[in-house]
Amino acid sequence: MSVEQGVFIVLSAITLIGAWIVISNRNLYRAALGMVLSFFGVAGLYALLNAGFLAVAQVLIYIGAISILIIFAIMLTRKIMDREAVQSNNQWVISALVALALFGVIGYTLAFRVADSWAVSDAGLPSEAVAALGEALVTTYALPFEVASVLLLVALVGAIVIAREK
Repeated sequence: MSVEQGVFIVLSAITLIGAWIVISNRNLYRAALGMVLSFFGVAGLYALLNAGFLAVAQVLIYIGAISILIIFAIMLTRKIMDREAVQSNNQWVISALVALALFGVIGYTLAFRVADSWAVSDAGLPSEAVAALGEALVTTYALPFEVASVLLLVALVGAIVIAREK
């Protein structure tokens, strides 16, 4: 086993442990921290794939913005959550069967349909691609980018106003 495979296994384990914390923890704050751990693992996987831009974007956008926004919302709405409230879903059996069927289809597809057709390429991402993406974000897609940022700002201000009224 090479060092790269070892790092991949460790990063995959970090990602899966974070995801397990998210789905198994009843405390929303701890689940959000598990999501941050999972996002760090994904960022590490991007870095392992020599996709530095995606790794940095994962850390800045998902960990630095989205996760902090979710944790902020959880902390603002803590008074709304009742400790005695029962958090259960009566349709968990159907959900488990659908998830099992989905994993079965994905496993079958990976094992028998596409296992031999994946070729590993040594060709890396051209260095001009990141520059072209950055240029597109500030020229062609400047308006949608700004609209998305204003929408997130309005959602944050709305969450603060709603939390203060209660």
